[in-house]
Amino acid sequence: MTRLIRSLRDGIGFDTLLIILALFYLFVFAGLPLIYNVIISFQRVDVFSLGTLWHPNVGFENYERVFNDPLARRVLINTLIFTIGSVALQFTLGFAAALFFHQRFPGATWFRGLFLAGWIMPGLVVGVLWNWLLSGDFGVINHVLKSMGWIDSAIFWRSDTAWSLYAVMMANVWYGMPFNMILLSVGLAAIPDDLYEAAELDGANAWQRFWTITLPMMRSTIGAVLALGVIFTLQQFDLFAAITQGGPAGSSTVAQYWSWELSFREFDFGRGAVISVMMIVVVLFVSLIYVRSTRAETRL
Repeated sequence: MTRLIRSLRDGIGFDTLLIILALFYLFVFAGLPLIYNVIISFQRVDVFSLGTLWHPNVGFENYERVFNDPLARRVLINTLIFTIGSVALQFTLGFAAALFFHQRFPGATWFRGLFLAGWIMPGLVVGVLWNWLLSGDFGVINHVLKSMGWIDSAIFWRSDTAWSLYAVMMANVWYGMPFNMILLSVGLAAIPDDLYEAAELDGANAWQRFWTITLPMMRSTIGAVLALGVIFTLQQFDLFAAITQGGPAGSSTVAQYWSWELSFREFDFGRGAVISVMMIVVVLFVSLIYVRSTRAETRL
């Protein structure tokens, strides 16, 4: 023991100790909850048995109940629409903003920093703000659309089954766009200006420079942004809780919110764990695709 303390004091093996502590932290606060979540997905766990160490095993019964639930198909479609729409719009708008602020003009850095003001706010705060903006009676969005002549009557974004999911999507796009912009701005800054100058001397216009230089040079950055966008969107819960609560009639219920409803409203923790397990599998699959593509690009 004395030799160990002396070696740590001299700095020998200190880096190994830090790695061990980090792995221990990840195992206790991430690994064990994940393992427990997988285990209870095969058990019958309710509010009366949650505190006990033993729960009756039910095999794949929880999975069958989730897949056979009438709401499952609607939740799957909502989750796909919300995830694909949010990621696509966040990336597109974030890329456009990154390209715009990459230009040299007075105050570009300051204005780009202001975009982060929305992203650093807690999700519930953003949800409450958009709850006011989307109000059917006195919401700013309806007022602007009426002023521009795009709508004749107010749209009740939160209580209309046709618009509730897209209302949360608008809030999520606004919330996540600055994060996409910052990451893409870093990728743009890493591209040497000499490449653009040489292409311009060869007669390439702005669009040709974008397709032949910007996109190929930012392939890894784009992959990372899209992968993180999918992961963060699948984790989005606060906006649904603050704006629509999954309603009306399940029209804005997505997988992450349904998992919470099953667990903490219906107290069916087994079925709630099933949805969490499936979402973890999707996240791992997305991460694996990104890692494999990055390795393939590194070999090239």
